[in-house]
Amino acid sequence: MEFRIANRDDVPAVLELLADDVITRERGFGDVPVEVEPGIWDAFEAIAADPNNELIVAVEDGVVVGTCQLTYLPGLSRGGSWRMQVEAVRIHSGLRGNGLGAQMMRWTIERARDRGCRMVQLTSDTKRTAAHRFYERLGFTASHVGMKLTL
Repeated sequence: MEFRIANRDDVPAVLELLADDVITRERGFGDVPVEVEPGIWDAFEAIAADPNNELIVAVEDGVVVGTCQLTYLPGLSRGGSWRMQVEAVRIHSGLRGNGLGAQMMRWTIERARDRGCRMVQLTSDTKRTAAHRFYERLGFTASHVGMKLTL
């Protein structure tokens, strides 16, 4: 399994992974457009240009089978330490339960250490109880209550 920063050619496969999710479909984002929309290209270019953002892909036999987005956040709390925010974690639905997600998360945690982060954080929809158990097995704790405001 190879983990690397995504390139422009990976974007359609990442969109397929993001759409392959019950909760995403419930939110109205389960359809992948035939052509990638300009706003998505703009978002990808912004991520690619920002040294504190990385779109990661997991590749097996030349096929993108997993993804996540990593954002590095500086902060004044905890002695001015950096933290990594992990978002949009997805593994191809046909490959879930085979350890690939754990392998990808261990890779991201090492990446955080390599970047000098003192914390890795993420949020997970309250409906994703299996994901919560998965993250807890990796050592994450449900220490905070997250809130979002959709605009």
